[in-house]
Amino acid sequence: MDGLESVMWLGGPPGAGKSTVARLLARRRGLRWYNADAHTWDHRDRAITAGCPAAIRYEEMSIPDRWSAPLADRLAMSLHDIRGHMVLDDVRALPPAPLTIAEGTPITPQVARGPALWLVPTPQLQRDRLNERDLLPGVRDLYEHLGDEIAAEVEQFGGRTVVVDASCSVEEVVAEVEDHFAELLAHGPVATGRAERQQLLRYANRAFVAQYQTFFTRSWARALGSTSDVVLSFSCECARDGCEEQVDLAVADFPVPPDDTSPPLLAADHSPP
Repeated sequence: MDGLESVMWLGGPPGAGKSTVARLLARRRGLRWYNADAHTWDHRDRAITAGCPAAIRYEEMSIPDRWSAPLADRLAMSLHDIRGHMVLDDVRALPPAPLTIAEGTPITPQVARGPALWLVPTPQLQRDRLNERDLLPGVRDLYEHLGDEIAAEVEQFGGRTVVVDASCSVEEVVAEVEDHFAELLAHGPVATGRAERQQLLRYANRAFVAQYQTFFTRSWARALGSTSDVVLSFSCECARDGCEEQVDLAVADFPVPPDDTSPPLLAADHSPP
């Protein structure tokens, strides 16, 4: 399995609820949460370094031109296929313990190595969820197209799916995902002590911080603001059993590295490990 024996793969199109499910499952079970979205700009930088024409073209275009380009060009510039291989490289580099739940749109049947599941929202649910996001029309069209492509590929390769519609609660979807990965979850290894769980929470939180720090290194992105302007909902790092609190904080105000000495990010009245 090339060092991927302890990985659970969760794929699906934008708007499927992958991140919500993975975050909850990781916190409840003591897993490492790898979120592909949090590595988007790192992946783009790696593609540029490798001389990928689509990645270079994306950076050179203005935002309006980028998202009004023909759908085929937008798909190419999304690096959807290329990023799947980068996800594999990222996950291979992670420690073998505890178990990792790796999720993201680039995770397709040709990428996943081992137990895998795809969340497939109904077209109406995906439209409703995308409506909740502040998306340019060109981005929305691309996301819907990716949903069609992923669904077709999963069907072609016989991947296991969970169809999610408006009647499905988050807890119901989490339960189905747990059931699918039950054998791997039963044998672990998983984090148990609060200190180890806190390190996993910091890993996931730090990935989102790095995502925006890398984004704002771009000259065209700096015109849009800075890490002081971006407020994210981070996981509380108290690492108590049952804690699912989120902490809203500007990216610029997140504790600075090194993470093994900086204080944990805590919800009100929560104590550190």
